[in-house]
Amino acid sequence: MATDLSKVVGHELPAKPVSWNKRDLLTYAAGVGAKAEDLNVVYELDKSFAALPTYPVVLPFKGDSQELNLFAERMMGSPIPGMPKLDPNRVVHGTQSIEIIKDLPLVSGPGWTMTTKYTGVVENKSGIILTTESQLLDPKGTPYAKLYSSSFNIGAKATGDKYSKHIAGPPQGKPVPTDRKADWVVRDQTTKEQALVFRLSGDYNPLHIDPKIGQGAGFGGVILHGLSTFGFGARALISAVGGGDPRSLRFFGVRFTSPVKPGDALQTEAWEVGAGPKGTVEVAFVTRNLTSGKVVLGGGVAFVLKKAGVKAKL
Repeated sequence: MATDLSKVVGHELPAKPVSWNKRDLLTYAAGVGAKAEDLNVVYELDKSFAALPTYPVVLPFKGDSQELNLFAERMMGSPIPGMPKLDPNRVVHGTQSIEIIKDLPLVSGPGWTMTTKYTGVVENKSGIILTTESQLLDPKGTPYAKLYSSSFNIGAKATGDKYSKHIAGPPQGKPVPTDRKADWVVRDQTTKEQALVFRLSGDYNPLHIDPKIGQGAGFGGVILHGLSTFGFGARALISAVGGGDPRSLRFFGVRFTSPVKPGDALQTEAWEVGAGPKGTVEVAFVTRNLTSGKVVLGGGVAFVLKKAGVKAKL
């Protein structure tokens, strides 16, 4: 297949069947650090039981199967017109966002799909960055979530020249204020077994369980899934701004800036920076790794239905 990056943007992949049940929602909640007191996301008989709104980010990995899968096969997928051959072992998650259009049902049932099209491509001296837009659709074609994700394919080359084209992307966040302290600070703790639990949601990348692969990739061992850290950040805002109601989070987007190792401590710092759409507030935030001292989720933007009377958690 000839290399021509102009053919990438706009290319749509075949719709992928997806499904989930209550057990999947419970497994995901545990994988992103939900605690025993978070009954509305960890206990199916709780009167307020609901899906964590970020759950759809794992569906591209899980699909509609309840069985394990091979990560390399899931990453390769269908050929992309105009793209050179990519190495699935040299792919780094760059950014991720999710817009919650409608609240998820607790059980999908058959007929749900996820559509994906390429909305951006960048080539620079370090590799190629691909951006996709995905939509979660019910059997009638009604959208429930829109996701944007970018992947950095380290060392990939098309022509060797700089190239950039985008046709769509997620909302971009405001910089975090530097003239005042965060309105909310939420500390959390991953466990040494965090990746063991999160991988059960569908991302079976060996990087997150096999120390030899992590060492070979230059991480010094196993690292936590970026999407698990993503869930930790979302939980922090749901707790701090939304009063613990998972339905309060309507949009959540980040840039992955540094890895987390299972067992590291995290801290999310958030600022209210204006009004968001449909009665939400706009929140700018970062999540720091207190163990390494580095920011792990940068450029954070969220739209949250702020619960009346919610005050800063310091």
